[in-house]
Amino acid sequence: MGTVPRYDLDINRFSVDPYPDLKELRSCAPIAFIPQLNATMITKQEDILEVGRRPDIFSSQLPNSLMNRLMGENLMRRDGAEHAYERNIVAPAISPKKVSEVWRSQFQSNADRIIHDLQPRGEADFVTDFALPFCAESLKSITGLINVRYQDMDAWSQAMMDGISNYQGDPVIERRCQGATSAIEAALDEMIPRALNEAPNSLLGAMIAAALPIDRIRVNIKLAISGGQNEPRKAIAGTLWALLERSEQLEAVRSGAASWSDAFDEYVRWMSPISMVPRQVASPVTLRGVDLAAGDRVLLMLASGNRDEEKIPFADQYDVKRDKVRSLSFGTSPHFCAGAWAARCMASDVALPSVLHRLANISVARDKKIQISGWVFRGLVNLPLRWTPN
Repeated sequence: MGTVPRYDLDINRFSVDPYPDLKELRSCAPIAFIPQLNATMITKQEDILEVGRRPDIFSSQLPNSLMNRLMGENLMRRDGAEHAYERNIVAPAISPKKVSEVWRSQFQSNADRIIHDLQPRGEADFVTDFALPFCAESLKSITGLINVRYQDMDAWSQAMMDGISNYQGDPVIERRCQGATSAIEAALDEMIPRALNEAPNSLLGAMIAAALPIDRIRVNIKLAISGGQNEPRKAIAGTLWALLERSEQLEAVRSGAASWSDAFDEYVRWMSPISMVPRQVASPVTLRGVDLAAGDRVLLMLASGNRDEEKIPFADQYDVKRDKVRSLSFGTSPHFCAGAWAARCMASDVALPSVLHRLANISVARDKKIQISGWVFRGLVNLPLRWTPN
């Protein structure tokens, strides 16, 4: 039994590259209090899984969290029967069956249209010119907000993700987030009377059909937009970058030695787009010999668990032929990401094979710098590419 060790972080450096600090934490202080965040980080995979299995002790209900304050208490901030009830309402709209029968063809249509427009150009920033519109147009269909521009869908997502990771308390970031949530509510007010006729297969259609109260619809659509745009956009761009920078990995996929799904799953393990999820200690508990008190806020560092050397050999390497491991990329236990099947389909079945098949001689533009950032939500900010135009 003992008190929580203290570990000081340079947050700016951590945002640029969190992996050196996470490696040191796993080695020296797997459970450590971070004074700069007023929270305790949990960095070992087995501990993260243990916390995920004990929602009675480690609660998702964080009444004072940034997400609750800025977006409202959505599915991610509920446990037990309340969480299960609403999850069961939305699950059919993004089930493997619905993804295969309804959404995949729409994803492919979106990809084909964007690639057709890009082909003659011979170069582009893949993040802004493909991944952003592709994911946003696809998310419009899934959410049911077909009445908005894809540019707004992306801007709203980014504003909310910035807001809920605004641990430094920047008022400009908070105002931008509040503006996004207000705009989403206005779009919902316009779409709700039309959704059952115009978007019956969507998340919005499913919640209206189940007579979910309007306030619950609003918070859960905000949740779907926040992660449903930001994370697939980063994961698709990141997987393509990882393959293009490693010719042997790309050849393994093209030859059939590994699948597009292998490439995507390995990327979200190696460079976890969702790097952290918070929990709050509901009652006193001891974990790995460290005492945690009721009310303590803990940060489950998925990015660290996904590179835990004790569980994953050569964890810092991107390897599409890696033996399957219990990746934490889509969360744990009851809060496993409901949109995982849609994200995998967007990336593995549609975006990656379509881009690499149709853009001839595609490569990373070496004269332009690639930026990667974030420790709560991490990924490429840009990806300059060139190919042979036609």
